[in-house]
Amino acid sequence: MTSYKELGLVNTTEMFEKAIKGGYAVPAYNFNNMEQMQAIIQACAATKSPVILQVSKGARDYANINLLRNMARGAVEYAKELGCEIPISLHLDHGDSFETCKDCIDNGFSSVMIDGSHFSYEENVALTKKVVEYAHPRGVTVEGELGVLAGIEDDVVAEESTYTRPEEVEDFVSKTGVDSLAISIGTSHGANKFKPEQCTKNKDGVLIPPPLRFDILEEIEKKLPGFPIVLHGSSSVPMKYVKTIIQYGGSLKDSVGIPEEQLRKAAKLAVCKINIDSDGRLAMTATIRKTMAENPGEFDPRKYLGPARAELKEMYERKNIDVLGSAENA
Repeated sequence: MTSYKELGLVNTTEMFEKAIKGGYAVPAYNFNNMEQMQAIIQACAATKSPVILQVSKGARDYANINLLRNMARGAVEYAKELGCEIPISLHLDHGDSFETCKDCIDNGFSSVMIDGSHFSYEENVALTKKVVEYAHPRGVTVEGELGVLAGIEDDVVAEESTYTRPEEVEDFVSKTGVDSLAISIGTSHGANKFKPEQCTKNKDGVLIPPPLRFDILEEIEKKLPGFPIVLHGSSSVPMKYVKTIIQYGGSLKDSVGIPEEQLRKAAKLAVCKINIDSDGRLAMTATIRKTMAENPGEFDPRKYLGPARAELKEMYERKNIDVLGSAENA
């Protein structure tokens, strides 16, 4: 068994306390490989931002939990080499069972999410409580979820959203003992977050998604004042990356994300953790497609992964400063 403290990581308790007081959200960026991790740490060190390194079930299958754990250990030292000792948490994103959460806790994760939102309310409570009872004696923080987000991301699939019911949140937190709560107020997983018929179009024909349900967020905040709230499915799906991917042979029909000004508003309220995954995939894919199209004879991975890493770093720096507000809060 490896404790997260041995890796130099922190849990999310102090991160969230500071975020709530400071009116910002901690970035939770997913990573699957070295280049993604490097870009995240470079961006957060440059902007002096705390960061949550997220690992999904798909990432565990792709990269192996031991490699991911040791990459997180390396991330702590890498940030120091870059001249900024920032708080770093290693978090399981969308844990689907007690066994998965236990395995991550035993392997040095400092935070886990147990997603029982697809079960009945009673089953969700029981499963979440079981994870909390294992995690807390080991100093690991736990995120639960109420409500269902539509969309597809790795193994997380749902056709329709179910908004979080504010009247359930007090009971859920009290019965489970969770440290943070992921809610559903209109965000969605993936790059195709909404069906065209759910959106309106601006004068340029760009799809505009329905606004987030801030009324639900405000009701939840009244029920749980000062409690850490989490938004999943919060990529903004930048059109410059979508257009680049399409220009160089890709196919991304009806891609639309969450407007960044709405995410900034959420971060100033009760939301203190915002998950971003699809934007990172889009930035890397767009850069790799462009680089390889412009250099068809190139076969050195460093020559296309390097520019992709640089683009990812630049995007995350801007997110920390302009969207999440987490810069200068390490």
